[in-house]
Amino acid sequence: MPIEHLAADDSPDKIAEALARDGCAIVDRVISSSERDRLASELAPWVAATHPGRDDFAGRRTRRTGGLVARSPACRELILHPLVQGAVQRVLAHATSYQLHLTQVIAIGPGEPSQAIHRDQWAFDFFPFPTGYEVQCNTLWALTGFTEENGATRVIPGSHRYADKLQLHERDSLPAEMEAGSVLLYTGALYHGAGANRSDDTRTGVNLTYARAWLRQEENQYLAVPHELARELPEPLLRLMGYARGAYALGYVDDLRDPLDALRGAAGPTGLGDLGAANERARAAGEKDQAPQPNGLPPSGRGGTPWDASRGRSR
Repeated sequence: MPIEHLAADDSPDKIAEALARDGCAIVDRVISSSERDRLASELAPWVAATHPGRDDFAGRRTRRTGGLVARSPACRELILHPLVQGAVQRVLAHATSYQLHLTQVIAIGPGEPSQAIHRDQWAFDFFPFPTGYEVQCNTLWALTGFTEENGATRVIPGSHRYADKLQLHERDSLPAEMEAGSVLLYTGALYHGAGANRSDDTRTGVNLTYARAWLRQEENQYLAVPHELARELPEPLLRLMGYARGAYALGYVDDLRDPLDALRGAAGPTGLGDLGAANERARAAGEKDQAPQPNGLPPSGRGGTPWDASRGRSR
């Protein structure tokens, strides 16, 4: 099964359909060369200061640099990219909300062997989620071109429907080759792994992943981003980072306060029934800033608030 390539002007619905069918898809040339240059410039000193991995899975010739919300304004914009947010909302639509799970530059150096084929959702302590129930939607943005020779991520289209804990191999997979500025989207259940870098150049991508908000984040955003910086960030990004309740009674602070009120030192309303009001405020802030809808809001075309407190269930 080949990897489907989509255009940057294709709809989030089309991307979500490809992910439901194949578990992965590439959207070509989403960001411009100037946007890539800005990302590369902001990230370069942090990547240079990062030590290579300490085991074969992390990659002994691979640098993995996190904390991108705090370190790169351009990455904050990439996290909120409307096309990606639209697709993620559809893939994870059966949860009340979703959140940012991981931010990481992955720079694979020359001579790095291929990574073991795995599922990203194994990070949740290898919990056996039901087949077809996606808990993650991931992106890998190509800052350099991805080729088979330089270690393009290898994927197995359709493997999101496979049984869990299989031992698959590089020969079972395909390289997700794409031009710089393109993005690979894949689900948490897809079997994949970094390819071997047989070139003389470093293959660099920005890995931004999203997961259902009732699961623990892989990267702790509350500590990765200093509070003094977090207080200045836009509300849609903060709620996506986790400063929002993940469901009716998940993630409130002390006397049932909204997490964003607590971050900003505001008393705010209390009571579990204000989740819809908090999401409406986030929606208004997002529209004002011309940003995509924050987590907890329904995807485009679905009306109402995401939680119906009177019936105690998501709509």
